[in-house]
Amino acid sequence: MQKIIISGCCGHMGRVVADICANDPDAEAAAGIDLLAQPMEGFPVFSTPAACNVEADAVIDFSHPAALGPLLEFCTARKLPAVLATTGYTQEQLIQIEAAARSIPIFRSANMSLGINVLMDLVRRAAALLGEDFDVEIEERHHRRKLDAPSGTALMLADAAAGALPYEAQLTYDRHSVRKPRDTQEIGIASLRGGTIVGDHTVVFAGRDEVIELTHRAASREVFAVGAVKAAKFLAGVDAPGLYDMSHLIAGEGGR
Repeated sequence: MQKIIISGCCGHMGRVVADICANDPDAEAAAGIDLLAQPMEGFPVFSTPAACNVEADAVIDFSHPAALGPLLEFCTARKLPAVLATTGYTQEQLIQIEAAARSIPIFRSANMSLGINVLMDLVRRAAALLGEDFDVEIEERHHRRKLDAPSGTALMLADAAAGALPYEAQLTYDRHSVRKPRDTQEIGIASLRGGTIVGDHTVVFAGRDEVIELTHRAASREVFAVGAVKAAKFLAGVDAPGLYDMSHLIAGEGGR
């Protein structure tokens, strides 16, 4: 039984993670951490990581980038593996994560969906095959409450394409202020926010007289919670500190 502390347990994703754990015979929500500290059914909730005194095997974080510092201090002090599913980290915070990963296992992904990670692989293959003959554009759509734009997943997809292209791609987020033709080495990223869209991502390869579109649509937040709990279970079998992601989890499951 994997005992999990949920950081951001009072938020939308935190509650879904708690529900997944409640119905998983191999996982248990041992405690929650949330600034609101609202009571949750089945486990205690603490307002700060420092206040949490519950024993656990891993932490899953679906909170806010501002909560990262105290959470990393808590995890490194207790040698707790951490699954970081929050997006919108600054460059300085990414450096903090890398530093913490030298002493504990950290699983970080901007998107915990297995389907998205398959999409990333398809994007790499398409970019390598199509090369300079196709322009690459990415559109992402999310609910009206999402704070960061573009989404972390869109940036992951852009990195996947850029790493396979035969040129050094430049990310372009906004074209309204520049009146000029599209540069051949751009990867454009467009963001849409509205309603209750869980998360839609489309990568467009536009060539001469033909267009290829690769799309992933999440129907519910449950796909991300399921992936995060799988990541926590994966960390239970990891002995060495370091940064881990979905590629490690998929490779590990494939070897079983």
